[in-house]
Amino acid sequence: MRPTIAPILFMFMMLPGNANPQERPLTVVDHEDRYIPMDTDDEYRDPWEAMRDQREYPDREPGLIPIGRLYQPGVKSFFGLPLALTPEDLEAADVDVAIMGAPIDLGFGFRGAGKGPDALRAGITGIDSSTSGNLPHMHVGVAWKRSLVAVDYGNSPIDLLSTERSMPPVRKMVREIAETGTIPVIVGGDHSLEYPNVAAITDVYGKENVSVIHFDAHFDAGGSEFGHMISHGQPIRRLVDDGHISGANYIQVGLRGYWPGEEGFKWMRENNMRYHTMAEIERDGWDVVMDRVMNEALGAGEYLYISFDVDVLDPAYMPGTGTPESGGLTPREVFPLLRTLCSENRMVGFDVVELNPLVDPGYTTVLNTHRLLQECLTGIAMRKEGITERGYHNPLTVEDNRADPQ
Repeated sequence: MRPTIAPILFMFMMLPGNANPQERPLTVVDHEDRYIPMDTDDEYRDPWEAMRDQREYPDREPGLIPIGRLYQPGVKSFFGLPLALTPEDLEAADVDVAIMGAPIDLGFGFRGAGKGPDALRAGITGIDSSTSGNLPHMHVGVAWKRSLVAVDYGNSPIDLLSTERSMPPVRKMVREIAETGTIPVIVGGDHSLEYPNVAAITDVYGKENVSVIHFDAHFDAGGSEFGHMISHGQPIRRLVDDGHISGANYIQVGLRGYWPGEEGFKWMRENNMRYHTMAEIERDGWDVVMDRVMNEALGAGEYLYISFDVDVLDPAYMPGTGTPESGGLTPREVFPLLRTLCSENRMVGFDVVELNPLVDPGYTTVLNTHRLLQECLTGIAMRKEGITERGYHNPLTVEDNRADPQ
């Protein structure tokens, strides 16, 4: 027979300090004992100075830094792109898109999402990462690398031990990209990043001028969590409550499962947010809801920002994420929507978050996230090329020269 654990628990409770919590004397802990202060003399206390300070390279001319040729990729970068390190580099090369990593994962409480930027820089293979974007997207006939000047802008400085202290340097880096007129594309990291990303964009373009489409299985507008005001489940609450953006400028897509509940939906309605749940999609059909989302995007702010949590897709396609939720979208549904949103609207920023390569079997999640980024980049390139027609397809890919069978 298995021995019952009750006697063991009783003995444990009788040990000093383990008495019934209701019977323990209350201990008054003052502020000095509750928190351990920072070492203000540490020269690396400021993440920005530790990771992005360029003062030791005063003689470098502004411009892009190539990293190697095909089959000899050298330093890994997003899609084998050249590097840029400063706003002066972006301006000197008239850069259209700067892709940056933001390896934060403390906002989830489980490590792994911080490895997302490295996983995407490596690609499925080094060669695949370098060649992506050189050939035309078959659906639309546009090769984004030929149309856009795009760079890898490196990783954001972060505090590896604090989500809260990581928010300002991320915001500063996104803002310095946007201020040059370049579109920042941020690869996370967990979804706490939406807070500094969107705040930085509205710093530059104005909070009334920017609309945000939030693709996610969850609404990410939670309240305080164990005393913390920012985590991967709170960025929208913080953005709205802190006044960075109006709730009326938010559009949610893909909500499902068990969160939000009644209070969460009530909060979204009170703040005039628009949302499209999987229940709506199942009732009305994907094509109908996709048109609603695209029309709302066009009718909202002058500029569009997209925040894309990979768990909006079904875990069959995105297993490598921290909070998978069954019953989600498919790549075939999401790819054309993302491409169209980025071609129809004046995009000013995009983030993709919650990729966790440590729990990604077979590189499935890396593969599909890699493609998500390329769909967005293709859409931006289409707009630059003047292709903004909704549902556009390259005629070569959808028609051949056979006679009409009718």
